[in-house]
Amino acid sequence: MVENRITEDAKKRLDSLFESYSIIADDTFVFICDMKYDFSRWSKNLVESFGLPSEYMYGAGDIWEGYIHEDDRQAYHEGMDAIFAGKQAGHDMQYRAKRPDGEYDICTCRGTVLKDELGIPEYFCGSIRNHSQRSQIDTLTGLRNQYGFFSDLQSYIRNKTPIRIGMAGIGKLTEINEVYGYHAGNQILQVFGRFLMDNVANRGGTYRLDGSRFAIISTVQSEEELSQSYEEIRAYFRKGINIDGLDIILELNAGILSLDEFNVDDQTVYSCLNFAYQDSKSNKHGDLVAFRTELTNESRKKIEMLHAIRASITKGFKGFYLLYQPVVDADTEKVIGAEALLRWKNDEYGVVPPDMFIPFIEADPLFPELGEWIIKTALDDARKIQTYLPDLKINVNLSYAQLERSDFADVVWDTIEKADYDPKNMCLEITERCRLLDMDLLRNVIVTLRAGGVRFALDDFGTGYSSIGLIKDLPFDTIKIDRSFVQHIEQDEKEKRLLNKFTEMAGIFGADVCVEGIETSGMRDIIRTYGVHSFQGYFYSKPLPIDEFIDKVKSGADCLAKPI
Repeated sequence: MVENRITEDAKKRLDSLFESYSIIADDTFVFICDMKYDFSRWSKNLVESFGLPSEYMYGAGDIWEGYIHEDDRQAYHEGMDAIFAGKQAGHDMQYRAKRPDGEYDICTCRGTVLKDELGIPEYFCGSIRNHSQRSQIDTLTGLRNQYGFFSDLQSYIRNKTPIRIGMAGIGKLTEINEVYGYHAGNQILQVFGRFLMDNVANRGGTYRLDGSRFAIISTVQSEEELSQSYEEIRAYFRKGINIDGLDIILELNAGILSLDEFNVDDQTVYSCLNFAYQDSKSNKHGDLVAFRTELTNESRKKIEMLHAIRASITKGFKGFYLLYQPVVDADTEKVIGAEALLRWKNDEYGVVPPDMFIPFIEADPLFPELGEWIIKTALDDARKIQTYLPDLKINVNLSYAQLERSDFADVVWDTIEKADYDPKNMCLEITERCRLLDMDLLRNVIVTLRAGGVRFALDDFGTGYSSIGLIKDLPFDTIKIDRSFVQHIEQDEKEKRLLNKFTEMAGIFGADVCVEGIETSGMRDIIRTYGVHSFQGYFYSKPLPIDEFIDKVKSGADCLAKPI
């Protein structure tokens, strides 16, 4: 190959040609080579995806050959030699290229030779399509989509570039679709996306994620500036927009995250950002919620811990384990069930309870795998306990992220079948957070599984404003009264009256009542007079590892008239 250095004018012409090709590149990676100098410019995204030395390279063909799978390398080498020898006017080939993590992506490379006015080969121009990456353009809004979002986020993390990330979404878009039709809903998404992009302008990238959610990544704006921009956008859409002659008012939700520490991956960052967004949606009436990562050592440690927890899922669920808390009959105080409780631990962080990490990873693509592991492990352990308590029922907590998956019921049935487990001895617990789901979807899941014998419980009843509506709309077998309603029942007459109303309400819908948080014999004696079905609490037992649970049962503790 030629070793002389490219001139400044030749480099400018190369750049001009590269920019022209890039405009029409869509979701492929462009490369342009000045064949006289063997000097190339390659797409920045391709350079970052595969860890190439630079966008500008001498001898790029030889460098790229080192990334190609050894079984594909000879064909590539012969093709490039033929092009530079003037024997071919281009190529169209497929090969495997190695990423920085050691895995290979299948790529299609198409290129053609451009000749000067004398017929001498001047440029070799082409594009590389990575078939492992989907299109990064959202066809509805024209914005970069979630694949583009993650690609850019990975790049910022890899290059240790401080950024501010915002996630904003349109509230109750499903209702808008139902009232005005999907055409109007799509127009709203287009208008919102365009307005968002226009207001961000050159201060950051704009992305459409999924559903009604959009994202912004900015390297120049502060949190305060993004917060101000959000309030301006929020005020604009609260005034209403005109869609096909209709004035439609939009309410927004938003979360924000400042990324200044880079010992995390893109999915962990996304989970934290999504947690802030969901907090805005569920608890803050659309006010902007910031997930703090940069202010204290404690908050930095939290996001690093979440990264470690995510990594554990991909490593055979290392560090995850289940504890089991007995459920006892309110009259006989015999063990009739056990609730499986998820924990995680490692040497650095110790034991981490679920409320410190599940809310952050519920929206993570890996979470359904963890949920399936929980169900499988709980059923396997329940079979061991049933050797001594044949009718024991195992309770497993569910996340709304599991319930919203279209194949959830199939996953449950498959797990039950593989475990050879009697479905009537399984109870799935959901919380009032399931109100975030489509009620028809949730009802179908519950009805389908109950028809086969699986029982359902509504956990933490009374802690959410929609609990009463849920037991009215959905068929529950058990209502679990949260401990906060009985903590002072020995002294507080109001708690006694509330419990009475709760049990009456459950009876209307044919559901049993389980009271959580039983800590004293006095609480037990008072609460059992209200006709409740079962108890849980430290008066009977703390959550136990499976071996300790079985040891207690074997030693005759199936009747827990005294604490164990």
